[in-house]
Amino acid sequence: MDVILGIDVGGSATKIVGLRGDKSVISMLRVRAEDQTASLYGALGAYLNREGMRLEDVRRVVLTGVGASFTEGDIFSLPTCRVDEFSACGAGALALSGQSSALVVSMGTGTAFLWAEAGGKVEHLCGSGVGGGTLGGLCRKLVGMERFGQIKKLAEQGDLSRVDLTIRDITRNPAATLDPTLTAANFGNLAEDASPADLAAGAVNLVLQAIGTMSILAARCVHTDTVVLTGSVTTLSQAEPNFQNFQKLYGLRYIIPPNATFATAIGAALCSL
Repeated sequence: MDVILGIDVGGSATKIVGLRGDKSVISMLRVRAEDQTASLYGALGAYLNREGMRLEDVRRVVLTGVGASFTEGDIFSLPTCRVDEFSACGAGALALSGQSSALVVSMGTGTAFLWAEAGGKVEHLCGSGVGGGTLGGLCRKLVGMERFGQIKKLAEQGDLSRVDLTIRDITRNPAATLDPTLTAANFGNLAEDASPADLAAGAVNLVLQAIGTMSILAARCVHTDTVVLTGSVTTLSQAEPNFQNFQKLYGLRYIIPPNATFATAIGAALCSL
Protein backbone atom coordinates (compact mmCIF):
# COMPACT_ATOMS: atom_id res chain seq x y z
CA MET A 1 0.00 0.00 0.00
CA ASP A 2 0.99 3.62 -0.54
CA VAL A 3 -0.96 5.62 2.04
CA ILE A 4 -0.86 9.28 3.03
CA LEU A 5 -2.31 10.04 6.45
CA GLY A 6 -3.72 13.52 7.05
CA ILE A 7 -4.13 14.22 10.76
CA ASP A 8 -5.93 17.27 12.19
CA VAL A 9 -4.89 17.63 15.83
CA GLY A 10 -7.57 19.95 17.20
CA GLY A 11 -8.23 21.42 20.60
CA SER A 12 -10.90 18.89 21.52
CA ALA A 13 -10.55 16.06 18.98
CA THR A 14 -8.07 14.49 16.56
CA LYS A 15 -9.29 13.59 13.07
CA ILE A 16 -7.33 11.23 10.82
CA VAL A 17 -7.92 10.45 7.14
CA GLY A 18 -6.11 7.94 4.94
CA LEU A 19 -5.67 8.75 1.23
CA ARG A 20 -4.41 6.51 -1.54
CA GLY A 21 -1.99 7.88 -4.12
CA ASP A 22 -4.92 8.60 -6.47
CA LYS A 23 -6.45 10.89 -3.79
CA SER A 24 -9.31 8.50 -2.98
CA VAL A 25 -10.26 8.21 0.69
CA ILE A 26 -9.61 4.93 2.50
CA SER A 27 -11.41 5.77 5.75
CA MET A 28 -11.70 8.35 8.51
CA LEU A 29 -11.45 8.28 12.30
CA ARG A 30 -12.24 10.82 15.04
CA VAL A 31 -10.79 10.53 18.55
CA ARG A 32 -11.59 12.78 21.51
CA ALA A 33 -8.51 14.73 22.61
CA GLU A 34 -7.83 14.92 26.34
CA ASP A 35 -4.17 15.65 25.55
CA GLN A 36 -3.07 16.60 22.04
CA THR A 37 0.13 14.55 21.93
CA ALA A 38 -1.45 11.43 23.43
CA SER A 39 -4.45 11.85 21.12
CA LEU A 40 -2.22 12.09 18.05
CA TYR A 41 -0.27 8.92 18.77
CA GLY A 42 -3.34 7.08 19.99
CA ALA A 43 -5.39 8.02 16.92
CA LEU A 44 -2.62 6.96 14.57
CA GLY A 45 -2.15 3.64 16.31
CA ALA A 46 -5.90 3.00 16.40
CA TYR A 47 -6.25 3.84 12.71
CA LEU A 48 -3.46 1.49 11.61
CA ASN A 49 -4.85 -1.30 13.77
CA ARG A 50 -8.40 -0.85 12.51
CA GLU A 51 -7.33 -0.85 8.85
CA GLY A 52 -4.87 -3.70 9.26
CA MET A 53 -2.00 -1.50 8.10
CA ARG A 54 1.67 -1.62 8.99
CA LEU A 55 3.96 1.36 9.40
CA GLU A 56 5.64 0.36 6.13
CA ASP A 57 2.32 0.93 4.31
CA VAL A 58 2.43 4.66 5.10
CA ARG A 59 4.30 6.88 2.68
CA ARG A 60 3.83 10.09 4.67
CA VAL A 61 2.11 11.58 7.71
CA VAL A 62 0.81 15.15 7.33
CA LEU A 63 -0.03 17.05 10.52
CA THR A 64 -2.17 20.14 10.86
CA GLY A 65 -4.32 21.84 13.49
CA VAL A 66 -3.48 23.72 16.66
CA GLY A 67 -2.23 20.59 18.42
CA ALA A 68 0.36 19.85 15.74
CA SER A 69 2.60 22.47 17.33
CA PHE A 70 3.06 20.21 20.38
CA THR A 71 5.02 17.63 18.39
CA GLU A 72 8.36 17.83 16.62
CA GLY A 73 10.17 15.57 14.22
CA ASP A 74 8.80 12.39 12.67
CA ILE A 75 5.90 10.39 14.11
CA PHE A 76 6.69 6.70 14.69
CA SER A 77 9.79 7.31 12.50
CA LEU A 78 7.50 7.88 9.50
CA PRO A 79 8.25 10.78 7.10
CA THR A 80 6.25 13.61 8.66
CA CYS A 81 5.45 17.08 7.37
CA ARG A 82 3.21 19.88 8.60
CA VAL A 83 0.66 22.07 6.85
CA ASP A 84 -0.79 25.21 8.42
CA GLU A 85 -4.38 24.76 9.52
CA PHE A 86 -5.93 27.48 7.36
CA SER A 87 -4.38 26.18 4.13
CA ALA A 88 -5.49 22.65 4.98
CA CYS A 89 -9.04 23.69 5.85
CA GLY A 90 -9.42 25.81 2.70
CA ALA A 91 -8.10 23.03 0.44
CA GLY A 92 -10.29 20.40 2.08
CA ALA A 93 -13.44 22.52 1.97
CA LEU A 94 -13.08 23.27 -1.75
CA ALA A 95 -12.26 19.65 -2.58
CA LEU A 96 -15.26 18.28 -0.67
CA SER A 97 -17.72 20.90 -1.95
CA GLY A 98 -16.52 21.02 -5.56
CA GLN A 99 -16.23 24.81 -5.47
CA SER A 100 -13.46 26.86 -7.09
CA SER A 101 -13.75 29.59 -4.45
CA ALA A 102 -15.81 30.19 -1.32
CA LEU A 103 -15.98 31.62 2.15
CA VAL A 104 -15.00 28.70 4.35
CA VAL A 105 -16.35 28.62 7.91
CA SER A 106 -14.37 26.20 10.05
CA MET A 107 -16.47 25.41 13.12
CA GLY A 108 -14.25 23.63 15.60
CA THR A 109 -13.50 24.49 19.22
CA GLY A 110 -13.68 28.10 18.02
CA THR A 111 -14.59 29.34 14.54
CA ALA A 112 -12.37 30.60 11.71
CA PHE A 113 -13.55 32.46 8.60
CA LEU A 114 -11.39 31.93 5.51
CA TRP A 115 -11.43 33.01 1.87
CA ALA A 116 -10.26 30.09 -0.25
CA GLU A 117 -9.54 29.85 -3.97
CA ALA A 118 -8.48 26.91 -6.13
CA GLY A 119 -4.73 26.77 -6.53
CA GLY A 120 -4.01 27.05 -2.83
CA LYS A 121 -4.81 30.68 -2.06
CA VAL A 122 -6.27 30.86 1.44
CA GLU A 123 -6.73 34.07 3.44
CA HIS A 124 -7.71 34.17 7.09
CA LEU A 125 -10.38 36.85 7.36
CA CYS A 126 -11.28 36.71 11.04
CA GLY A 127 -12.06 34.35 13.86
CA SER A 128 -14.38 33.95 16.81
CA GLY A 129 -14.18 32.28 20.18
CA VAL A 130 -17.74 31.01 19.66
CA GLY A 131 -17.75 27.38 18.53
CA GLY A 132 -17.94 23.81 19.74
CA GLY A 133 -15.88 24.70 22.81
CA THR A 134 -18.46 27.34 23.73
CA LEU A 135 -21.23 24.78 23.41
CA GLY A 136 -19.37 22.31 25.61
CA GLY A 137 -18.62 24.89 28.29
CA LEU A 138 -22.17 26.24 28.42
CA CYS A 139 -23.70 22.77 28.60
CA ARG A 140 -21.29 21.69 31.32
CA LYS A 141 -22.72 24.43 33.53
CA LEU A 142 -26.30 24.32 32.32
CA VAL A 143 -26.98 20.57 32.10
CA GLY A 144 -23.92 18.88 33.59
CA MET A 145 -22.52 17.41 30.37
CA GLU A 146 -19.87 18.51 27.89
CA ARG A 147 -19.34 15.59 25.50
CA PHE A 148 -20.42 16.60 22.03
CA GLY A 149 -22.35 13.41 21.26
CA GLN A 150 -24.35 13.64 24.50
CA ILE A 151 -25.21 17.29 23.89
CA LYS A 152 -26.38 16.51 20.34
CA LYS A 153 -28.81 13.84 21.52
CA LEU A 154 -30.13 15.90 24.43
CA ALA A 155 -30.64 19.08 22.39
CA GLU A 156 -32.72 17.22 19.79
CA GLN A 157 -35.34 16.61 22.50
CA GLY A 158 -35.52 20.25 23.61
CA ASP A 159 -38.21 22.88 23.06
CA LEU A 160 -36.77 26.25 21.98
CA SER A 161 -40.03 28.06 22.79
CA ARG A 162 -39.17 27.54 26.46
CA VAL A 163 -35.79 29.26 26.04
CA ASP A 164 -35.68 31.76 23.17
CA LEU A 165 -37.75 34.85 22.45
CA THR A 166 -39.08 34.92 18.87
CA ILE A 167 -40.13 37.84 16.71
CA ARG A 168 -43.81 36.92 17.02
CA ASP A 169 -43.44 37.09 20.81
CA ILE A 170 -42.61 40.79 20.65
CA THR A 171 -44.66 42.16 17.72
CA ARG A 172 -47.87 41.51 15.83
CA ASN A 173 -46.54 43.20 12.71
CA PRO A 174 -43.03 41.96 11.91
CA ALA A 175 -41.14 43.27 8.89
CA ALA A 176 -42.13 41.52 5.67
CA THR A 177 -38.61 40.09 5.32
CA LEU A 178 -38.67 38.44 8.76
CA ASP A 179 -40.22 35.08 9.58
CA PRO A 180 -42.14 35.47 12.87
CA THR A 181 -40.59 32.22 14.14
CA LEU A 182 -37.04 33.60 13.95
CA THR A 183 -35.10 34.28 17.14
CA ALA A 184 -35.35 37.77 18.57
CA ALA A 185 -33.26 37.03 21.68
CA ASN A 186 -31.38 33.88 22.60
CA PHE A 187 -32.36 32.81 26.13
CA GLY A 188 -34.72 35.81 26.17
CA ASN A 189 -37.78 33.73 27.11
CA LEU A 190 -36.24 31.27 29.56
CA ALA A 191 -38.90 29.36 31.49
CA GLU A 192 -38.24 28.71 35.16
CA ASP A 193 -38.94 25.03 34.66
CA ALA A 194 -37.01 24.66 31.40
CA SER A 195 -35.71 21.10 31.13
CA PRO A 196 -32.06 20.13 30.54
CA ALA A 197 -33.04 19.29 26.95
CA ASP A 198 -34.54 22.77 26.50
CA LEU A 199 -31.37 24.39 27.83
CA ALA A 200 -29.15 22.30 25.57
CA ALA A 201 -31.30 23.22 22.56
CA GLY A 202 -30.98 26.89 23.50
CA ALA A 203 -27.20 26.65 23.76
CA VAL A 204 -26.97 24.95 20.36
CA ASN A 205 -29.20 27.63 18.82
CA LEU A 206 -27.12 30.43 20.32
CA VAL A 207 -23.84 29.06 18.97
CA LEU A 208 -25.20 28.34 15.48
CA GLN A 209 -26.89 31.70 15.13
CA ALA A 210 -23.86 33.63 16.35
CA ILE A 211 -21.70 31.87 13.76
CA GLY A 212 -24.35 32.39 11.07
CA THR A 213 -24.49 36.13 11.69
CA MET A 214 -20.71 36.41 11.52
CA SER A 215 -20.67 34.42 8.28
CA ILE A 216 -22.95 36.99 6.64
CA LEU A 217 -20.56 39.81 7.52
CA ALA A 218 -17.50 37.83 6.40
CA ALA A 219 -19.16 36.92 3.07
CA ARG A 220 -19.93 40.55 2.38
CA CYS A 221 -16.29 41.48 3.04
CA VAL A 222 -15.13 39.22 0.19
CA HIS A 223 -18.19 39.78 -2.04
CA THR A 224 -19.23 36.13 -2.28
CA ASP A 225 -22.54 34.35 -2.01
CA THR A 226 -21.05 30.87 -1.48
CA VAL A 227 -20.28 29.63 2.03
CA VAL A 228 -18.83 26.19 2.78
CA LEU A 229 -19.30 24.98 6.35
CA THR A 230 -16.84 22.54 7.92
CA GLY A 231 -16.06 21.09 11.34
CA SER A 232 -17.83 18.93 13.90
CA VAL A 233 -20.53 21.54 14.58
CA THR A 234 -21.96 20.79 11.13
CA THR A 235 -23.16 17.40 12.43
CA LEU A 236 -25.70 19.01 14.76
CA SER A 237 -29.21 18.30 13.48
CA GLN A 238 -30.07 21.98 14.03
CA ALA A 239 -27.22 23.19 11.78
CA GLU A 240 -28.89 22.74 8.40
CA PRO A 241 -32.24 24.41 9.25
CA ASN A 242 -30.46 27.28 10.98
CA PHE A 243 -28.27 28.04 7.98
CA GLN A 244 -31.24 27.59 5.63
CA ASN A 245 -32.87 30.48 7.50
CA PHE A 246 -29.79 32.63 6.91
CA GLN A 247 -29.85 31.57 3.26
CA LYS A 248 -33.47 32.74 2.87
CA LEU A 249 -32.85 36.01 4.71
CA TYR A 250 -29.63 37.09 3.04
CA GLY A 251 -29.48 35.25 -0.27
CA LEU A 252 -26.30 33.31 0.42
CA ARG A 253 -25.74 29.68 -0.51
CA TYR A 254 -24.63 27.49 2.39
CA ILE A 255 -22.99 24.16 1.62
CA ILE A 256 -22.36 21.43 4.18
CA PRO A 257 -20.31 18.92 2.15
CA PRO A 258 -20.09 15.21 2.94
CA ASN A 259 -17.49 14.47 5.63
CA ALA A 260 -17.30 18.16 6.56
CA THR A 261 -15.92 17.16 9.98
CA PHE A 262 -12.78 15.86 8.27
CA ALA A 263 -12.20 18.73 5.82
CA THR A 264 -9.00 19.95 7.48
CA ALA A 265 -7.46 16.47 7.73
CA ILE A 266 -8.33 15.75 4.10
CA GLY A 267 -6.97 19.15 3.04
CA ALA A 268 -3.68 18.50 4.85
CA ALA A 269 -3.17 15.25 2.95
CA LEU A 270 -4.08 16.91 -0.35
CA CYS A 271 -1.72 19.83 0.27
CA SER A 272 1.14 17.39 0.68
CA LEU A 273 0.47 16.07 -2.82
